[in-house]
Amino acid sequence: MTTTEPHADDRTSLNVAISECHKLQELIHSSSKLFPDLRAPLVRQIQAELDHLSRRLQSPHSDSPLCSNLGYLSAVCHVIHHPSIQSVSGVSKHVGSKTESIHVDIMCSFRRDPAWVFVSDRNPSYVSWVGSPGGKDKGLRDRVETAIAAANEAGSLRPNKLLFVFARGLEEDVRTKFLHEFGAVESDFADGLEVVFDEMDDEWLGISDNSKRLLDYKAFEIQISGDPVENVTIDETMAQVELDLCSGFDWSSSKMSPGNDVLGNVINFDTTALIAMVSGISNGDAKQLLEASPEKMREKYKSNYEFVVGQAKSELEQPMLEEVNMILAGKKGIACQSALEEFKELVSKCGGPAEKDRASELLKKLIVVPDNPSQRVMNLQTTGKVDTKNKIIFGTGDRWHAFTLTAKKNVVRAIAQTGMSLLTVVHRPRALTGL
Repeated sequence: MTTTEPHADDRTSLNVAISECHKLQELIHSSSKLFPDLRAPLVRQIQAELDHLSRRLQSPHSDSPLCSNLGYLSAVCHVIHHPSIQSVSGVSKHVGSKTESIHVDIMCSFRRDPAWVFVSDRNPSYVSWVGSPGGKDKGLRDRVETAIAAANEAGSLRPNKLLFVFARGLEEDVRTKFLHEFGAVESDFADGLEVVFDEMDDEWLGISDNSKRLLDYKAFEIQISGDPVENVTIDETMAQVELDLCSGFDWSSSKMSPGNDVLGNVINFDTTALIAMVSGISNGDAKQLLEASPEKMREKYKSNYEFVVGQAKSELEQPMLEEVNMILAGKKGIACQSALEEFKELVSKCGGPAEKDRASELLKKLIVVPDNPSQRVMNLQTTGKVDTKNKIIFGTGDRWHAFTLTAKKNVVRAIAQTGMSLLTVVHRPRALTGL
């Protein structure tokens, strides 16, 4: 019995595909957009694809056609790293009951709205609007109807938008029906895909033939009703954050448009962010703390000694205000009443004279908004990390569709683990020094 070796062209294609799998693995492992536990589903799928391709390369039987999920996995990675995709809280996740669930490729925020993303890499010739009777493929219309129903019944995980991404495009008749029957809007999502993969450690991590494939991408948005955004008329004499790195921070006057015009230009400060802004550690005292005698430092900070020294060392290596400057530039700062009251109490008890002065200046310029958390955040189960106070502060930011600036990485992670996408930016913590 004779066997045939894989054709040279087949070997080349397989080697290219294997190389692309390795690049995807590297991208996922180094991704700042995914918590480690969120990487696991993609890591498993990419590894399974890599094993399949490796076995095929080593097999002497090459007559059967090659079936690969690499295009789909590449498309999912493209979408995750799109600039408009933020706060990813679920990847390859089943939502619903054990008997009836729907597969969501990505749970995230898309342009500040909670969203579910469905990714397809199917040949558009095989994407039918109505499936064949009794066939396995129900057709796109049934799939969209199922997704809309699941979204409306998802409780606290309910998205405001569904985003359907077709990496290989859609035929015109299916596209037209999609737009007309569901009121879908064709998105300009593909415009941001060209900058998805960038240089990391001097190595290009793009996928081969991206330039051709990106031209095929089509994306469609379907709106799902969600919490109304807070519509408050804000005193237009209030100020925006402007950091002057030479002197800590400086709050300079600027006009702020009333109502919904401010959306997309607002940062919600939680208590830890407010503390970090006025902390002596982030405002020039780090060197003094490290030069002080350990005995005096231990006497002053007692069990918090190591904590304070660690923050001071971190500050000298990478100043915190430099880190948040890019985030705050041109933004308006808000804080809800609960965060404000807690901040005032902490500064009163623990702040030194300079920290109290900075806090006073900061409070003159912040826009204080009422506690008004979104219902979806309040519906989260109350736990040790996601307590009522955190739900109020983070939920008020969610009501505004604003990023919440926080040092509470454990809270952000606990919320993400529920599957809820919440707009957050995590900074390194800074404590009051009392100096």
